Amino acid sequence: MHPSSPSRLHILFLVSSMETGGAERVAAALCNSWAEGGNEVVLMPTFSGKGECHYQLAAGVKLDYLSDHVKEGPRLLRPFKRFMALRRAIREYNPHVVVSFLTHVNVVAILAGHRLAPVIVSERNFAAFDRVGFPWKILRRLTYRRARAVVAQTTVGAGWLNAHCPGARTCVIPNPVTWPLPKLPPSLQPGDVLAHDRKFVLAVGRLHEQKGFDHLIRIFADIVEYHSDWHLVNIGEGPERSTLENLRHSLGLDDRVHLPGRVGNLADWYGRATLYTLTSRFEGFPNTLIEAMSYGLPVVSMNCPTGPADIIIHGENGILVDSYDDLRLKLIDVMDASEERLRMGTEAINIRKTLSIKSISARWLDLFRRLAEADLRQDVDNSKIT
Repeated sequence: MHPSSPSRLHILFLVSSMETGGAERVAAALCNSWAEGGNEVVLMPTFSGKGECHYQLAAGVKLDYLSDHVKEGPRLLRPFKRFMALRRAIREYNPHVVVSFLTHVNVVAILAGHRLAPVIVSERNFAAFDRVGFPWKILRRLTYRRARAVVAQTTVGAGWLNAHCPGARTCVIPNPVTWPLPKLPPSLQPGDVLAHDRKFVLAVGRLHEQKGFDHLIRIFADIVEYHSDWHLVNIGEGPERSTLENLRHSLGLDDRVHLPGRVGNLADWYGRATLYTLTSRFEGFPNTLIEAMSYGLPVVSMNCPTGPADIIIHGENGILVDSYDDLRLKLIDVMDASEERLRMGTEAINIRKTLSIKSISARWLDLFRRLAEADLRQDVDNSKIT
């Protein structure tokens, strides 16, 4: 533990991997911002399979895979060996704070960091709906009280954690928005998928049941009767691809609903789209929603738990709906109203400032320093007692 409140922080950031995903993107953005501000940052992916780092890191961010610290051995002993390797890494780096994303990593970080460093953990989805498995739910309930802080992305998320993880010290810090988005491979231009003069509704996300894209395709089947000049583009990849392709075909939408897969140049798609929709059954804090808004897209979103209601001011910078029937009606309304789309898109752009990486990064740093100052005050009080 460090003896004083520092101006230059040493931060160890733990995340399961640095492959594609919302949590990974936010981890990279925060680490880059902290490092560019003069802090010492180590980013440590903990997944035993290692994988690749999909996101560009600033020169000041040290990428150190936990798997490189673990010697091969019997399969049954590998979890224990990874745990001990993480504990050694925390001791050697001696950070002012350990930051961890995602439930599995959070639990291990709290245990490995015991008596070595303050640990701050963050849930990146709405924990009530997160399918982490019963043993991890029990471990989360037992360990989160030992974290110095538990960061939720929304007030509803923080309330759930307070109720289900007794003793957890929760606070709310939303995701930052990255604008402009970097352009990474693979690259696919909108013009390669549909004609330049076509208007289209855009949805972005993993092709997974959570995202509600099955509902969206059914809704669009009704909409095309009124808007024969519109298309639907759903960017992303995932386990529901074949199901969604079969649904598209059964509804006769093969030439109207496009599933181009994962793309690295999302900025081009946000810039070209006419309207954005979020259809998720639940979320944590939807990065794609704030990205679309930062590019001036009007949005119509399900008011799912959690995230959209913390982002959208209904009727001003977007539209919130409470059912898929209402989503269909509102999409038709907004598709009919070009001036309304322009007005909402103009309001949506303000999210670039309210959720800027500079603003959100500063809120994390303020939390780190407040904890460091509290430790310092405690050290002083203890010295007076002795």
